[in-house]
Amino acid sequence: MARYANDITYNVDPEPLIVRGDSVELNISGKFPGKYFHKKAMMEMTPTLTYAAGQTEYKMVMYQGENAPGNGIVVPHESGKNYTYSDKVAYTPDMEVSEVMVNFKGIMGNKSRDFDPVKIADGVRTTPFLMLSDDKVLLGKDKFQRVTQHDLYAQINYLVNSSHVRGSELREDDVKAMMALIKDISDDPMKAATALNIDAYASPEGEISFNENLADDRAKSASKVVEQEMKRRKLKAEGSFFNLRGKGEDWKGFQKAMEASNIPDKDLILRILNMYDDVTKREKEIRNLAATYKVIADKILPDLRRSQMTMVYEITGKTDEEILNLARTAPAELNVEEMLYAATLTSDINEQLQFYQACAQHHTNDYRGANNVGYIYMLQNKMNEAEAQFIKSNEIQQNPFATNNLGVIARLKGDRKKAMEHFQNATAAGPEVSYNMGLINIQNGDYQSAIGNMGSENTFNSALAKMLNGNAQGAKTTLEAAPEKDSAMGQYLMAIIGARLADGNLVKSSLQSAYSQDGSLRDKAAKDLEFRDYRDATK
Repeated sequence: MARYANDITYNVDPEPLIVRGDSVELNISGKFPGKYFHKKAMMEMTPTLTYAAGQTEYKMVMYQGENAPGNGIVVPHESGKNYTYSDKVAYTPDMEVSEVMVNFKGIMGNKSRDFDPVKIADGVRTTPFLMLSDDKVLLGKDKFQRVTQHDLYAQINYLVNSSHVRGSELREDDVKAMMALIKDISDDPMKAATALNIDAYASPEGEISFNENLADDRAKSASKVVEQEMKRRKLKAEGSFFNLRGKGEDWKGFQKAMEASNIPDKDLILRILNMYDDVTKREKEIRNLAATYKVIADKILPDLRRSQMTMVYEITGKTDEEILNLARTAPAELNVEEMLYAATLTSDINEQLQFYQACAQHHTNDYRGANNVGYIYMLQNKMNEAEAQFIKSNEIQQNPFATNNLGVIARLKGDRKKAMEHFQNATAAGPEVSYNMGLINIQNGDYQSAIGNMGSENTFNSALAKMLNGNAQGAKTTLEAAPEKDSAMGQYLMAIIGARLADGNLVKSSLQSAYSQDGSLRDKAAKDLEFRDYRDATK
């Protein structure tokens, strides 16, 4: 058997081997030739990764002849046998420069003999370890709006069949508040009235056409009250400022008021409303309930004779200069949105940290201050301090931004399982969370999922995932659009893509570009099995 051991065929996949996740998988297919196995012989086959510091064995498989006494895989003497083998071992850095050897031990009866090892493949590519730590840490963004929209509501009520605005209505608190607003707008250049919307109604009694006109007249009379005050305050109402809508008879308001009342025959009246679409018929049937109708006329109908006014106005907030100055000198005078916005007005990372710390101090119930302090700490490589801030942010209010950021920290500390749990609980924060999941997918060897999670992002890692998944051309397209394209590692990855595309010119030009930025990559390329067929290009 030893003499003919080299007649056994071996097809290794992948070849060279490559790290996937934390393991190095080995798949072999081949054939034992006919007349190779003695009918009473047995043979142990143990694929082994050998390297300078030692070796790592894959599982042993026993093969045996037709009449051998063991429980191994039987190989017929005359025909031989096709075989397949699959196993994986945990990766260690020593394996980067290694060979795959197959060790054999022949056994017959009480005798055994070790055969010479057979090399079947070169060692291990570590290309997945090129992954960059471009985890996406998230800020809690401000919702600052310099110009904000506001409105104020007031109502004028009328006597039956009248559109005259009584003096008593002008002394009501809501109308007085609207007059005060008009004065305030005239005095404050940072405020501006943009519209007055009036919906006017008539109570559902009498002639329909009369009530429709009456509602229109009530809208006009209400608008005159505001218009006169605006003129007195020298405020201009331009274009379509006044939006008057006469609504006619307010049957919906009548039904709502009836439902909320305790008027006798309430249920009967509500049935009448549902039975008749003809409003004239409705009114007639309700009037037939003479005693009840008197109560309705006293308690329900007066509130339906009205004009509802809504003043819409804008307030223009502080300028950038004012916000920045207050953030530096009196941060307590800024609201939380202004404080968070202030940090976007400076490129000084230390000042940004100062602003976020002030936000956390003065707005203790808002999770964004603590989260954003942690964000800056991450930029300063203060991971432990950042983690404490993200935890604090979630203690104030559980939120997806801090949860995502805790996932980033867990991944960087090597706890991929915990990191993925954080990310799965943070998906509401946006697509950045999916990208972070993609990084874990790459580390776990799940390249298809990584591609899905990274979406349309054109980054070094997106290109790496596509290449590792077998799409070298797609990887090339992605990397060409990535911001890391011209970096040393970007060019090194492009060289590997070139090797997988059998493009020697791309391998050579990309490696030379990588070396010009980082000379240490020359030694890496010299032993990188991705360039096994392009050794001249690595020099």
